[in-house]
Amino acid sequence: MILPHERWHRARSTWERAEDLGFHAAYTYDHLSWRSFRDGPWFDAMTTLAAVSVVTSTLRIGTMVTSPNFRHPVPLAKELLSIDDLSRGRLVVGVGSGGTGYDAEALGGPVWTARERSARFAEFVERLDQLLTRTETTETGRYYPSHRVVRHPVPLAEPRPPFVVSAMGPRAMAVAAAHGQGWVTIGGVPDGVPDGVPTGTEAAVAAQVRSLDAALAERGRDPSSVARVFLDGFTEERPLASVDAFVDMAGRFGRIGITELVVHWPIPGSPFDVDPVLFERIATDGVAQLDP
Repeated sequence: MILPHERWHRARSTWERAEDLGFHAAYTYDHLSWRSFRDGPWFDAMTTLAAVSVVTSTLRIGTMVTSPNFRHPVPLAKELLSIDDLSRGRLVVGVGSGGTGYDAEALGGPVWTARERSARFAEFVERLDQLLTRTETTETGRYYPSHRVVRHPVPLAEPRPPFVVSAMGPRAMAVAAAHGQGWVTIGGVPDGVPDGVPTGTEAAVAAQVRSLDAALAERGRDPSSVARVFLDGFTEERPLASVDAFVDMAGRFGRIGITELVVHWPIPGSPFDVDPVLFERIATDGVAQLDP
């Protein structure tokens, strides 16, 4: 996870280094501002990914995640088609329902209830799927109408860039089962839990994996066809404390079904302040110790 908090003349080398280190993928947050970074520089995710597309060649890149908070699926689909083209099919589209506060209120509308947020998310993902797979889309919808929206060009990723759906509850799990080529969780820890408070993350994620499997089975989908992603940084787990800590956590979470572990690129003076030398050792020596 590479945050979009630096001007491009500095950020470019970070993304290039991620590719040089052999990372499978690198993502960025899609916010207007975010948490403790609210008072500092913060750049647009789509423009950042467009720039990353042309300075990398093997790294899968994407949002983790984009949401309905300030985006409409019609213009978003066109942006994603453009990044798919620039990256030659390496785009991954992380989608989620979005959090409360910050950019959720940036457009000045009424605050959504939990029920409305869930309903908007389901329609948002369905509409985005339609816009990226159909030749032309006209849908009334309750929240995200579209009228004669033509999909040109056809995505390089077939049939469209893969969706990785953020889901912890049953309604979002149903969205992941219907549209996701991947699923992502932060472990089910709510906002406001202090750092270091035990939360039983491994057990919570294992239960979520079982819920995902059940939702996929209900739709007749092969559970092994959907990637399972854990986004680190919001629980008691500390995989970047040492090479051994990384190997231990990756092994434990791999055994409960997680196929991809996302960690934050080091940022000095932030909650993601990790020794950069240790981080690179984990990326090389630590990953080399994992089972294929």
